[in-house]
Amino acid sequence: MEPDPDINVVGGTLFPCSTEPLTGFYRNGCCSTSDEDVGSHTVCVEVDERFLEFSARAGNDLSTPMPQWSFQGLVPGDRWCLCDARWLEAHRAGCAPKVVLAATHQRALEVVPIELLLEHAVEPDIRAQ
Repeated sequence: MEPDPDINVVGGTLFPCSTEPLTGFYRNGCCSTSDEDVGSHTVCVEVDERFLEFSARAGNDLSTPMPQWSFQGLVPGDRWCLCDARWLEAHRAGCAPKVVLAATHQRALEVVPIELLLEHAVEPDIRAQ
């Protein structure tokens, strides 16, 4: 299946989200997506303790390493391609993590209003990850 064009929520080229830990539906470090990505892993977030606790309570423990999936577990400060619906759920619960707009795929806008993403934006901080 052909991926959607890599355009971010502000209309530019999609920046990488994280290669350490390696993220993205395609595990290419970007929040690239296609119809194959049923969960729509399109929002590049910077996780914090509050969000990680929320996610575990919601049934998706992102902190615990799972070596069988080559997943080391996330710690506060890590960046991760999060499902747009999960980000919105976290927002409604008051636990939304910060968003890297330049690394968030435009398809996230199908679920999350740009105004909410802007409220939670962090500077892109282009760093080798």
